[in-house]
Amino acid sequence: MSATPLIVFTDPACAGHAPLPGHPECPERLRAALDGLAQLDELDVREAEAVSGECLARIHPAPYLDELAGVEQRIRSEQRSISLDGDTHVGPGSFDAIRRAAGGACQAARTALADRVATFAAVRPPGHHAEAARAMGFCVYNNIALAAADALHRPSVRRVAVCDFDVHHGNGTEAIFAGRDDVLFLSSHQHPLYPGTGDPMLGVAPNVVNVGLPPGSGSNQFRDAWLAELLPAIDRFQPDLVLVSAGFDAHWRDPLAQLELKDEDYFWLGHQLRDLARSHCNGALAASLEGGYDLQALTDSVLAFAEGITSAH
Repeated sequence: MSATPLIVFTDPACAGHAPLPGHPECPERLRAALDGLAQLDELDVREAEAVSGECLARIHPAPYLDELAGVEQRIRSEQRSISLDGDTHVGPGSFDAIRRAAGGACQAARTALADRVATFAAVRPPGHHAEAARAMGFCVYNNIALAAADALHRPSVRRVAVCDFDVHHGNGTEAIFAGRDDVLFLSSHQHPLYPGTGDPMLGVAPNVVNVGLPPGSGSNQFRDAWLAELLPAIDRFQPDLVLVSAGFDAHWRDPLAQLELKDEDYFWLGHQLRDLARSHCNGALAASLEGGYDLQALTDSVLAFAEGITSAH
């Protein structure tokens, strides 16, 4: 049972990103996530607004943004989909979704800080593979990195922890923040797997903690990794805000990877992150949807995680 209403940022425009039929990053994912959230006892749904240019410029350089503006113009004039890389495609309706996905993540972070609550950006496309100047892995803007940079622009926020439990390593987020002392990036992910980064044996930077889980790993390995390495690192860092790249494709039903997590694992981790946010940030925690490509698993896992971050005990 939820102790407080979960504040959710979303918009129907996020379903308008549908450049290729049959692509796993499909509009139905948004409905699946919202179906899970709708089962909470209390829900406060708000409109996800488009990200501002000022916010974008904190992460993505002008040449990249100009390149994307050119792509958007081509789509308008040619009325067809365009590939940004082998996995990432955009078409009519995509850029409205992309802007609102990034804006929703930033709004979730701002609201978490202002109200000291848990928030969730139920948006798509995802963002954690996007590098500062490169789209990849279904991602165009790095939503969670934009949210972190926006939060750090506020004088009251000195440190942000970005926690990523998507089955794929958040290479873009890591590349953007590696070496900084005001952001801690932590990731559990299947290794080896796309995009090929996140090897825990390679020390990237002092503010990066990666745990690679071999194919077939399940609840015990996942929880042990967070208990032994990732959660203690957050506790030592003492963040002013906990951000979560919430990907649910490590679920046993997901078709794109080979981990074996269950719904209750997402409740468990949500609960652990909620406790850390309450200890260090007076409850300020904001999550943004990343992966999750089995629709039923996505519905069930989003519900479980949402219950974890809002539960009373």
